[in-house]
Amino acid sequence: MHKKDTVIFDLDGTLLNTLDDLKNSVNYALESNGYPARTKEEIRQFVGNGMFLLIQRALPSGTDNPDFERILAEFKEHYAIHCNDLTKPYDGIMELLELLRDKGVKTAIVSNKGDFAVKELSEIYFKGIIPVAIGEKESEGIRKKPAPDTVMEALKELGSRPEDAVYVGDSEVDLATAKNSGMDYILCEWGFRTREELEKAGGKVFVQRPAQIAEMLM
Repeated sequence: MHKKDTVIFDLDGTLLNTLDDLKNSVNYALESNGYPARTKEEIRQFVGNGMFLLIQRALPSGTDNPDFERILAEFKEHYAIHCNDLTKPYDGIMELLELLRDKGVKTAIVSNKGDFAVKELSEIYFKGIIPVAIGEKESEGIRKKPAPDTVMEALKELGSRPEDAVYVGDSEVDLATAKNSGMDYILCEWGFRTREELEKAGGKVFVQRPAQIAEMLM
């Protein structure tokens, strides 16, 4: 991998461990409507493709369920309030981001999480460090990952080219996003997918610690 001047990060499972808050909000919406709660392991498997598909996977019969729209709305409402109850950066992430900033590397967040939550969490944790944060906004006609739309929007805001950027994520969606965007990728092993799962999806470039990302780029 040649030297890069830009890093685009996924959010959930890459920069922040958001799994407990996602689980709690999903289960709030399910249980308040009489449906059984989901386990943390189930939620881990359900995330990565946005909030709509998260609820579709968590709710029996998915979008065919007559309660689907209400449960999706209740999940979003609950998560907007509780998205930072238990969420925290993974060990070594803040040190990595500060090092990249100090070295002049441009950074952005591109996530399939709702745009409102991406911007709120970015403001809480990465203000002054990551200048661009883009979430899912398909209602505006912008396709979510693995389509390249939001990545290209981030690159445009940063003034960067795909060939000079690397996408860092933790899922098969992130791997496909990088390929669809014409970018190199790095997959982190601390996130919501196992290395075995990512290798089955075709992943070949892995890191076990955030500091290794800087080592690969410098």
